[in-house]
Amino acid sequence: MKKIFKFIPLLLTALVITACSSSSDEGATGDSTTCSPESLATVEAGVLTIATGEPAYYPWVIDDAPESGEGFEAAVAYAVASELGYDQSAVKWVRTSFDAAIAPGPKTFDFNLQQYSITDERKQVVDFSSAYYKSNQAIVSFKGSKIDGVTTLQGLADAGAKLGAAVSTTSLDVIEGQLGLKAAVFNDNAAAVTALKNKQIDGLVVDLPTAFYLSAVEVPNGIIVGQIDGSDSGDQGFGLLLSKDNPITSCVSGAVDAINNNGTLQAIIDQWLTSSAGAPVLG
Repeated sequence: MKKIFKFIPLLLTALVITACSSSSDEGATGDSTTCSPESLATVEAGVLTIATGEPAYYPWVIDDAPESGEGFEAAVAYAVASELGYDQSAVKWVRTSFDAAIAPGPKTFDFNLQQYSITDERKQVVDFSSAYYKSNQAIVSFKGSKIDGVTTLQGLADAGAKLGAAVSTTSLDVIEGQLGLKAAVFNDNAAAVTALKNKQIDGLVVDLPTAFYLSAVEVPNGIIVGQIDGSDSGDQGFGLLLSKDNPITSCVSGAVDAINNNGTLQAIIDQWLTSSAGAPVLG
């Protein structure tokens, strides 16, 4: 939060000292000179190098082509770049695996978007920007399943729902903790999706954007039973990932805050995730 100083000289001094400092609470990119392409200590001078996965999937990136700006994370990346003063021609894309990017050590990118959840454990080895997205968890199923038409959390238990999730995920925590159900645990989401297709489970718990994709594309006759309100309330959201103690972290975080405050981020969410469509909150 900004402090109000009684004396103007002190205010001016404070502004100079704190320009481009941690901005997750201030919602601004800080000093426009310090946080400009000419001043930012990027991997390549004058260029903003952004990483995503190999491949990158819908709805995060459309047609595995982040340079098009199509898809939620591709659009966020370009909005942040623009806020920092980079035009599209000054943005360079590289690819990394999920695990390699989050490992300790130097990076080949300035920031990385692969739906990295901000956690205290991860913050010990990498930096994160302010959160650019937080979502509820949702349940994907298929038409005619035993949970098709369920409208309440109690209804899941009453139906004897067998829900699945990938190991070590927020989704698994929701099933076992918030819903109090015994979960079917899978090594990854791909294995869990296969189990749902084969009707070995009644529903798969994933984040809401993934639920839209799975129900529309991957699962035959797929449906979203509903979303679990507040299921990610303890989660810190998705953040742009940077190397530990990166000198540009505060400027990048400030750019995220700025697009959040000016409505750009919400417009991107509405365009690419439409989180309110077809996913009722389970009472």
